[in-house]
Amino acid sequence: SYISYIVNTLKENSPEITTLHDEPVYIEGTCQDIEVEIAFQYTTNYNEQINSYCNRINVSDGGTLVTGFKTALTRVMNQYAKELNMVKDKDKPDGRDYRNGMITIISIKHPDPQFEGQTKEKLGNSEIRTLVEGIVNDKLTSFLEENPSISKLIFEKCLTAARAREAAKKAREMTRRKSALEGTSLPGKLSDCSERDPAIC
Repeated sequence: SYISYIVNTLKENSPEITTLHDEPVYIEGTCQDIEVEIAFQYTTNYNEQINSYCNRINVSDGGTLVTGFKTALTRVMNQYAKELNMVKDKDKPDGRDYRNGMITIISIKHPDPQFEGQTKEKLGNSEIRTLVEGIVNDKLTSFLEENPSISKLIFEKCLTAARAREAAKKAREMTRRKSALEGTSLPGKLSDCSERDPAIC
C-alpha cells in the first residue's frame, strides 16, 4: 500500500524511526455514491503527514475531506480517553498531539467533486466534511475499543506530545519574559521576583 511505501521511505532516510503498530488502521465507508477510504499509521516521528486524494487526484491542500478527518479524530480520541480516565485536564492533548507522528492517506471517490482553484489542489464539497466525520466517528471508535493494546500505545505517544508542547510553550514564555526585563532598571516596588522557582514566580 501507499502508506507502507511512505513509512519505508521514512525509515530509509531516518533509521531510528519505527512504527507503533505493525499494520495501518484502515477505515472505509460509502454513502450516496461517495466512497471514503482512510488508512493511517503512527510512527515515532514527530511530524504529521496527511496525503489526500479525490478521484485519484492529489488534493495537496486538503479541503473538506481533511477537515472532517481532523475534527472526528480529535473528538473520538478525547471521548475515548475520557471514558477510560486516561487523560487529566492539565495533560489533555489537542488535535496536533493526536496527529503527532501520524501518516495518513485519505481517498474519496465522488461523482461531482468541486475543486477550489485551477490546479485542483483543494476539495470544496461541504457534504464531504460531514460524511468523513461520520465514518471516522463510527469506525475509529470501534477500532479503539477492539484493540486496547494499540490504543494504549497511541495515547501514550499523544500524551508525551502534549507534555512536550506544553513544556516548549512555557520555555518560550520564560524566554520572552526574560528578554523583556533585560536592560531595564525597575524601581524597588516593581523589581522582578528573584525567586528561581518559576512555579512560585
